[in-house]
Amino acid sequence: MQLPETQVAVLEAASADDPRTVESIAEQLDRKPAAVTRAAFELEDEGLVAVHESTEESVSLTEEAETYLEDGLPEVRLYEGALDAGGDGDSVQMGQVIGASGLDGDAVDIALSNFARKGYGEIDSGEITPTPDADPDSDAEAVALESIADGDSASVSGGTLDQLERRDLIERSERTVRSVQLTDAGVTELMAGVETAQEVDRLTAELLTSGEWRDVEFSEYNVAADAPDIDGGRSHPLRSMAERVKDVLVGMGFEEMHGPHADAEFWINDCLFMPQDHPARTHWDQFALDVPPMGELPDDVRERVESAHREGVGEDGQGYHSPWGEEMARQIDLRGHTTSLSARYLSGLAEGDLEPPQRYFSIEKAYRNDEIDSTHLLEFFQIEGWVMAEDLSVRDLMGTFTEFYEQFGITDLRFKPTYNPYTEPSFELFGEHPVTGEVVEIGNSGIFRPEMLEPLGIEHDVMAWGLALERLMMLVTGAEDIRDVHGTLVDLDYLRTEEVRY
Repeated sequence: MQLPETQVAVLEAASADDPRTVESIAEQLDRKPAAVTRAAFELEDEGLVAVHESTEESVSLTEEAETYLEDGLPEVRLYEGALDAGGDGDSVQMGQVIGASGLDGDAVDIALSNFARKGYGEIDSGEITPTPDADPDSDAEAVALESIADGDSASVSGGTLDQLERRDLIERSERTVRSVQLTDAGVTELMAGVETAQEVDRLTAELLTSGEWRDVEFSEYNVAADAPDIDGGRSHPLRSMAERVKDVLVGMGFEEMHGPHADAEFWINDCLFMPQDHPARTHWDQFALDVPPMGELPDDVRERVESAHREGVGEDGQGYHSPWGEEMARQIDLRGHTTSLSARYLSGLAEGDLEPPQRYFSIEKAYRNDEIDSTHLLEFFQIEGWVMAEDLSVRDLMGTFTEFYEQFGITDLRFKPTYNPYTEPSFELFGEHPVTGEVVEIGNSGIFRPEMLEPLGIEHDVMAWGLALERLMMLVTGAEDIRDVHGTLVDLDYLRTEEVRY
């Protein structure tokens, strides 16, 4: 029988009596474990060996545990400090004990939290009373740390390991151990004699011209054999969705806006006719930055915005009759919505004076101090957009949404009237989640009020919206929790396996 060289070596190294691990065979043959594993599976397919798999748990110490091995557990040091401070059965002031123990920083809290749990004594009213007959030398956790350091984690009880893991003093990991054992057929073939065949993994010009291809053994590729996982780079699903939205809006005749993430409250709120004493403008809803205020605001726009807040716009305008100060308007915040970009563009600051018809959009991040849940994060992507034209109506706005969302297969839009300080009429958009059936809010919209447009120098109608990119992605892909998609709790498996959608 002829076999490739590595298979012959593995077959000869295997035993019929006791399984041998792949690692031990690889070390003996001076070959990589991956090559030995591949050969073992190929021999198993021939019925010459059996491959056994088992799971092996390993335990290692963290850096904190390494420190405790050298200095002692904090609770043990606290106990010894109490004895040194004269507390052999008597109470001692906590400060005196801590000083005697040499503990500081987080180690003090760790010591106090474990002192009574282990029966080293009592803590009451700022005093520590150590137990005279406690035996810190037999502390189970300290002994366990020494055993693990010596490579004998098997001698440590499961309960102690669990406690050490809760204290972040150990790290547990599992790995698959493969062992190889000769079968009866393998023994028979070895006794009959196994020869090494010349093996090649590709057909070359030299093999063809020389005719040697007739006598060589070609490697077989076992596509079912284990191989290391390689996660190649790919576009984030949210980024792919943003690019798709951009393509759709550009196709509908829109131009893209750009602007700062950190901006003056003037552009974020004041230009949107949001009063300065509005509760949404407190630190509970938006993020204020401790940086110097914005130095320059366009005087003409600033004066008209202030007038709109104080006195209103037009003959019937009322304004808010509430405090308005330029100092607050200049303060820098992270923008709570990308409508600040719309204010910059409509004012002429970004692109100069604009004449209708105009269509603009942006897909940018906004930041709000929301309560985190399956549909809210502290930062999110907003699809901002507006259209400037003559005689716009709510029907034009609804028709724009219908055309836009149809590009993503969403045809069951629902609309509900709402209130915004800067639009009237206003309405929210809702769509049905394809998996849960839940009706999800996906955006807000309306016709900009005169109190916003006139101070910016706009004499035409402007309809506008802010749509949630993450919510759109959830409706398209069926994702149920935005925290799985991005943020600190992102599901990497989801990002690696999410199918490409067009």
